[in-house]
Amino acid sequence: QVQLVESGGGLKQAGGSLRLSCVASGSIFSINDMGWYRQTPGKQRELVATISSAGITNYADSVKGRFTISRENAKKTMYLQMNSLKPEDTSVYYCKANVQVRSWTVRVDYWGQGTQVTVSS
Repeated sequence: QVQLVESGGGLKQAGGSLRLSCVASGSIFSINDMGWYRQTPGKQRELVATISSAGITNYADSVKGRFTISRENAKKTMYLQMNSLKPEDTSVYYCKANVQVRSWTVRVDYWGQGTQVTVSS
């Protein structure tokens, strides 16, 4: 019943910027940790950045200093500001959220369908 929808992907030249958004909807009591991941064909899923409900962030070394993760709890929305894009950033980016749908239920991870980011040189 919980749905995560990513948006903001597209085609950019190296050095450009994109802002990805992830909006959670459905039956949601609370959202705990959230994160952005990326995956390319033939490779394992890679953690890009995470953010806790309190706003504590963590970044992969490859994006540190270029990407910024943030969230607006009232809007159930998470963002990834991507600056100084490089061709190696090309991937499908996925949103993940740890969600408690009711006060009496356990927390469960939910994933979005992904948004394509392509960076040309």
